[in-house]
Amino acid sequence: MPTGKRPTLDDATRGRLLFGGDYNPEQWPEETWHEDVRLMRDARVNSVTLGVFSWSKLEPRPGAREFVWLDRLMDLMHDNGIGVVLATPTASPPPWMGHLHPDTLPVDQDGRTEWWGGRQHFSHSSATYRRYAAAITEDLAARYGDHPALTMWHINNEYCTYDWSDEAAARFRHWLRNRYGTLDALNEAWGTAFWSQGYGDWAEIHTPRHAHYLKNPTQVLDFRRFTSDMLLECYAAERDIVRRATPHLPVTTNFMPLWSGQDAWRWAEEEDVVSVDLYPDPRDPLCAQSGALVQDMTRSQARGPWMLMEQAAGPVNWRGVNHPKPRGLNRLWSLQAVARGADAVCYFQWRQSRQGAEKFHSGMVSHAGEEGRTYREVKQLGADLARLGAEVTGRHTAGDIAILHDWHAWWAGAQDGRPSGEVDHPDVLRAWHRALWEAHLATDFAHPEHDLTAYRLVVVPQLYALTDAAIDNLRAYVHGGGTLVCGFLTGVADEDDRVRPGGMDARLRELFGIRTLHEWWPLEREETVETDGFRGTLWSEEIEESADASVEAAYMGGELDGLPAVLRRGRAWYVSTLPEPAALRGLLARVAADAGVRPVLDGLPDGVEAVRRGDLLFVLNHGREPVTVQVPGTHTDLLTGATVTDTVALGRYGVAVLRP
Repeated sequence: MPTGKRPTLDDATRGRLLFGGDYNPEQWPEETWHEDVRLMRDARVNSVTLGVFSWSKLEPRPGAREFVWLDRLMDLMHDNGIGVVLATPTASPPPWMGHLHPDTLPVDQDGRTEWWGGRQHFSHSSATYRRYAAAITEDLAARYGDHPALTMWHINNEYCTYDWSDEAAARFRHWLRNRYGTLDALNEAWGTAFWSQGYGDWAEIHTPRHAHYLKNPTQVLDFRRFTSDMLLECYAAERDIVRRATPHLPVTTNFMPLWSGQDAWRWAEEEDVVSVDLYPDPRDPLCAQSGALVQDMTRSQARGPWMLMEQAAGPVNWRGVNHPKPRGLNRLWSLQAVARGADAVCYFQWRQSRQGAEKFHSGMVSHAGEEGRTYREVKQLGADLARLGAEVTGRHTAGDIAILHDWHAWWAGAQDGRPSGEVDHPDVLRAWHRALWEAHLATDFAHPEHDLTAYRLVVVPQLYALTDAAIDNLRAYVHGGGTLVCGFLTGVADEDDRVRPGGMDARLRELFGIRTLHEWWPLEREETVETDGFRGTLWSEEIEESADASVEAAYMGGELDGLPAVLRRGRAWYVSTLPEPAALRGLLARVAADAGVRPVLDGLPDGVEAVRRGDLLFVLNHGREPVTVQVPGTHTDLLTGATVTDTVALGRYGVAVLRP
């Protein structure tokens, strides 16, 4: 692997905001290509992703290569000033591969083969698949590494394949040997003394296929870790091939928001550019906050600017009912991403398909063509991004608050046989982020072992399993003067999903002022619990406080009457239920204010969001009604060129980007 400074998104943007999307011209006659280029130029598209699902076109028979059509496309893009993010096509192997090599096909947990005819039908553990994937990647890198249109590499697409096959089992055993070294250590970590599961030979271990009753939770946890690692091996193998050919060009692959199959913290360290696909539901009343959460998380994984690899220009095709975006919403959400650090705004896909499984998934050019509303709005957005590019690219967005999230804690807490099936880690995470977002408090995300000293406030919505290093990190943060607010069911287990003595790690109980955690009292779906300050949902706990702790809110009525609902010891707060949205917002805003954290702007109307990126202030109206927003001082709106003094008027889904 090349050494030295790795390329970054700046090497692809070159002072512009990238704008474009997946381009699949192999679906269309060649005369359409030239029409596409005309429309791209009119819309100020400067970047397209080619080849994502082109493997059968590039390699129609084993070992054959048909690159001439791609040669013409690469030249066409370069001749028109459009950069190419060239994809390796390995997310969707050709039918001949599965037909000739059944070992390349994944197997589900019931032992059933997943066949070709869709996509992502590859076994991440198959040596045959990996060999073919490396060969096509080598040839793409050799042919196009010096092409002047090439600006970035995109490896595979939305890595999301699980595999319970025999070959995966063999690799799983190898992975476990590397992790544990001995069977004694594995048996100890997995707690195999329970239910007579002790292993005496590595060959006895399989992937956790369908079982008669509950599976061993630590085996399932390790299988999730293994899956993430195997997919990462596939990514890294192709990445290293293109890096050798083009060490000056950045490499990425696209995350799916909060997908449970990848440890995105670890993956992000292996990418030159962190990119994500983002598809909020236009009918979701919390869609703006949902987008903000993903953007905050992706920016934090990237530790700076990031790439919005995919979004929809209109409706998607995979929900039960697929609603289009109302007029102006596509522009608003795209500029929200830029406000939160995106230096690339891209779509799936350029032209809406007429055939195939996604023909009702929108494109930048819809079935209505260039006269359609979708394309007209795309043209407006392209002009907006062109105005902003030089002012925005490379600038950072940061908050004084860190929300902690860890995939391993999520995986461990998602086991069967837990106290409540109603507790869903992503839902709890969204609830806490929503509270901060609605309080207009800027947030980053962080891993519980990251350096937290730069933050005034650290928030832990829920981290069921924590390593000793993570616990010590939280304690050091508080002892160093930081403020910590922690939600329920945190620190219950260690990294092997072994319950800590006392039901919560003793160091955390001491930190929060919990003398004894007697019982967990989960709530039914519609059940609530009263406190002397708010109503709680989802969960409650029977806690006895230490003498030096302060009860900030107590339960009222029922079995927990008079016991702590919110407990504080110094700068460490513990919230043993999920307060209703307004109450959680009020609590976190109060704690943030005490920690010296202020909203980006005071007095914002409902539905209006303010985000600072560098010295620029983005003001976004997520509502359908016009609003007037107080913005003290004199600014220039970069989108209109107008001078703004003290107030700015925003129409339906309106945006202003203000420079002092």
